[in-house]
Amino acid sequence: MRKFLMASAVALGAFATAATAIAADWTPPGPVKLLIAFRAGGGTDTQARLIAEELENRHGWKVVPEQLTGKGGANLAAAMKDMPNDGTVIGIAVTETYSYNMIAGKRQAYTQADFVPITTTASFQMGLVARTDKGWKSVEDVTAAAKAGETLRFGAMSPKLADLAYLFGKHIGVDWNIVSVKGGKGVMNGLNAGDLDIGWGAGVQTKAVLAGDMVNLVSAMSKPLNISPDAPTLTDLGFDLNAEGYFLFSAPAGLPDAARDTIAKAIGDIVLDESTKANGIINKGFGGPVVIQGAELEAILAKEEADAHELIKLANE
Repeated sequence: MRKFLMASAVALGAFATAATAIAADWTPPGPVKLLIAFRAGGGTDTQARLIAEELENRHGWKVVPEQLTGKGGANLAAAMKDMPNDGTVIGIAVTETYSYNMIAGKRQAYTQADFVPITTTASFQMGLVARTDKGWKSVEDVTAAAKAGETLRFGAMSPKLADLAYLFGKHIGVDWNIVSVKGGKGVMNGLNAGDLDIGWGAGVQTKAVLAGDMVNLVSAMSKPLNISPDAPTLTDLGFDLNAEGYFLFSAPAGLPDAARDTIAKAIGDIVLDESTKANGIINKGFGGPVVIQGAELEAILAKEEADAHELIKLANE
């Protein structure tokens, strides 16, 4: 993460310098509606509201947060694509909203072309989590428990993660009982109550892992987890898919370049500034800031869409 964050910060600086000439005079033509695809009071909602607060403090913009939840951000995206594209509407969701969740439904209500990606703020810290009192220290221990006759209940907070759990189970020879839950908190509650044996955690498990109550058995990212760097990745275990993803600000297609560049720089500056509350919560709950913008961000979204098609195909074979 440290190297990646430094690279992102440097890229942000170069991006900001190049954008200064066209963005210097842009300000929102009215109050900015900030749509939030996450429940009120959760970590991502708090992150978004702290960014909104700092945008007002630093730039004098009136930013009005508004919840628009459901279907992993798909409800937000479907509504936002038809809203004004003058910089007065932005939304925070996840890159999965514009990949798996975009194409998995019975009717595709939007495409990536309906939006302008602005900036990421953080990456997922997706790990395969279990309580330490289960006695498992590796995926091999879980596999042994299953083959000894235990029926293992696997918590997944989204259809994408349910597909990933199913395919990973096939890979290691375990037939999970996959349980759909609401959000990472649902996974944690299920593990603590004994209703789940194992599940995906996207960073919400950090406090429990640091306290020794839970363990990340594997990283579902393309890189090790910040809090459990010794845990293997799925790739290390010979499994080619992962749950890579980012928290993403975007806007309706047609957003002027000056507006995109100004908003991207303003949010990126806040996220990377260690004196801000937004930076604090991102470090505490999301593994630290990751700011990606411009062509690099567009390439990530295109790859996630291609990977989502492959994941859905494999899960339905």
